[in-house]
Amino acid sequence: MSIEHISDEMILFFIIYGITAAIPFMAALYLLLRRGNAFAPGVEPPMRLRRWAASFFAVAALGHVWWYLFFVFSGEINSASYVLVTVLDCVGLLITLAGTLLAMLQDRRRPVWPAFVALVPLLALGGLQLIYPNQYFMNIATAYILTIYVLFSVYMVFAVRRYGRWLNDNYADLENKKVWLSQVVSLVCLLLFILYSLVDTANILLYVLHLLELVLFTLLLWRVETLPQLADNTTEEEIIEQAPVELPTQPHEEPVTEVPEPPTPTTESNLSPLKNTLDLAQIEQLLAEHCVDTKLFLRHDLTLQQLAQNIGINRFYLSQYFSRQSITYNTYINNLRINYFISRYNELSKANQPIVAQELANESGYRSYSTFSLAFKQRTGQSVTAWMREISD
Repeated sequence: MSIEHISDEMILFFIIYGITAAIPFMAALYLLLRRGNAFAPGVEPPMRLRRWAASFFAVAALGHVWWYLFFVFSGEINSASYVLVTVLDCVGLLITLAGTLLAMLQDRRRPVWPAFVALVPLLALGGLQLIYPNQYFMNIATAYILTIYVLFSVYMVFAVRRYGRWLNDNYADLENKKVWLSQVVSLVCLLLFILYSLVDTANILLYVLHLLELVLFTLLLWRVETLPQLADNTTEEEIIEQAPVELPTQPHEEPVTEVPEPPTPTTESNLSPLKNTLDLAQIEQLLAEHCVDTKLFLRHDLTLQQLAQNIGINRFYLSQYFSRQSITYNTYINNLRINYFISRYNELSKANQPIVAQELANESGYRSYSTFSLAFKQRTGQSVTAWMREISD
């Protein structure tokens, strides 16, 4: 076909198609070859996540090449080449997408092999279609792939919720650590596949589809590069193994033995057996002495592990203490920080000194004012502005 016979609409489509192929290709090269972080220079993302994301981008770029070559040289949807391209696309995207999303969850290392196992029936259907060409097999394969995506999306909802609980139980500052976006990515990928299956090449939705791809690639790359490697990522099972003695359930029982002044800091590996038998009252006292009185809670990115080391007790029992109080570690630290903010605000107000809420929030342990505002409203039931106005009146 000569260039004179190519319509403006077709030219526009090929431009968009080329862009949606070039961007994931460049993203894959960036993640594989660049050591530094161009999006967030101070953040070091998990290497495992970077590699899986690079694989996903590479497969997405190759998918565009495969489909382009198919429509240029064949275009026959009942041919063996169509079956091969479809199977390659689905297998590659499913495995790399699963690996990328699972690598975002750092509470434990989740295996990707179930994705390989789930692909066995798809490969069998592809083989049957090659041997006995029949639209029936293609319909079954399409339904099966949709089922896999739906089940995986449901699994990710529960996995991300568990990861969120783990974050609240172990970290005081959650900026850029939450991965709710992984749910959006999986759902968008599902939407993309449905659209690929349903829309006609002449339909305007095909242009919308490729624009959604651009949004997906941009969001995924941003999420990968802004998610920090969590150094303190001991799993719940590993924590329990470090605690051979059950924590007493009564908060005011007589201590099993007298506990000497805890060293600061120490490590869980050299904790004495005496400190593995602390009751809730003793833990509360240690927190008051070594966290509240020293204002340790004002330290940025203070983790449960660091707090346990500073007060000199086992991390497992400290976690159990917060659980018995029906709060999370994140809530405990936020409450202390909000109380500190209120106290400092009242002091400055009585002294008739100028008050800048953003500066006072940073002094109270918050790097992000939006995070502080949310924590303040959860603690007091009011926005910061409304509370300050009420105090002034």
